[in-house]
Amino acid sequence: QVQLVESGGGLVQAGGSLRLSCAASGRTFSSSRMGWFRRAPGMEREFIASISRDGKHTAYADSVKGRSTISRDNPKNTVYLQINSLKPEDTAIYYCAAQIPLRVTWDYWGQGTQVIVSS
Repeated sequence: QVQLVESGGGLVQAGGSLRLSCAASGRTFSSSRMGWFRRAPGMEREFIASISRDGKHTAYADSVKGRSTISRDNPKNTVYLQINSLKPEDTAIYYCAAQIPLRVTWDYWGQGTQVIVSS
């Protein structure tokens, strides 16, 4: 069982930056692939970024590539998402998720943190 709690969302002006955090409980964090997703108003949830267990491999959606960085601190059981050059279209609820070993699905989700980017 993994419990995830996101934080760091808020209201920010276009062009600004945010760092989202996701604190995980449970002993499987360091062996889990972690990801960030978002759901904009009226839209489907979309993948944003993922990071491997050891932090060496990352992947990004085209919508945030080049202005986002996903990272993790395994001793702190925390994964981060830094987003720079924020745009109004980045407005969404951001969720972190965990993919435990030997699974291909994202099995555990946080409750989300709201990000609003004003123009």
